[in-house]
Amino acid sequence: MTLPVPSGSYAVRFGVDAQADARNRLTAAFRLFVAIPILIVLGTISGGGLGTSGGGRGAAAAGGVVVLAPVLMILFRQKYPRWWFDWNVGLLCFTNRVAAYMLLLRDEYPATDAEQAVHLDIDYPDVPNDLNRWLPLVKWFLAIPHYVVLFFLSIATFFVVVVAWFAILFTGNYPARLYDFVVGVMRWHNRVAGYAFVLATDQYPPFTLGA
Repeated sequence: MTLPVPSGSYAVRFGVDAQADARNRLTAAFRLFVAIPILIVLGTISGGGLGTSGGGRGAAAAGGVVVLAPVLMILFRQKYPRWWFDWNVGLLCFTNRVAAYMLLLRDEYPATDAEQAVHLDIDYPDVPNDLNRWLPLVKWFLAIPHYVVLFFLSIATFFVVVVAWFAILFTGNYPARLYDFVVGVMRWHNRVAGYAFVLATDQYPPFTLGA
């Protein structure tokens, strides 16, 4: 079964292909240890932050999501250099692949440069027409209600993944409803990251797990 990237109008779209074959119980059982090498790689370029979303938190300088520099460029020049945007999206994509692996959504080891089965699509904004030059100064503040909701959803995700871990060990399958919930929480995280940190859109993220 394949879940395509949602085709809705929101600027940030996220999806994970459901694994059709039986899950690898051995790698699932020792996922925390197997993932150590790729977590080290991610930590060297992300500023050490790995959220459920894969990327809500970022650095303003070298390493992590580049936030402050785009804020200043949008504010004073109404420009968002494409390579800064591509870096942010690329880092989020990589972080999501690692997060999906850690959350047991997929068994293949996360690639550093290939999309694999974790799909994140963020529209590149036409800054003069799509973005208010002043809004980036307060987006992080406006997103506070989402932070609160996502805090509790992240706690729920932890327990859901624990249940899924036992289900995989005993049945070889990830229960579909649990899978959809975890993917939905990741989608929510990514939408907030795209709004408040990547600055891809001024459209406020929806309060929903769905597409």
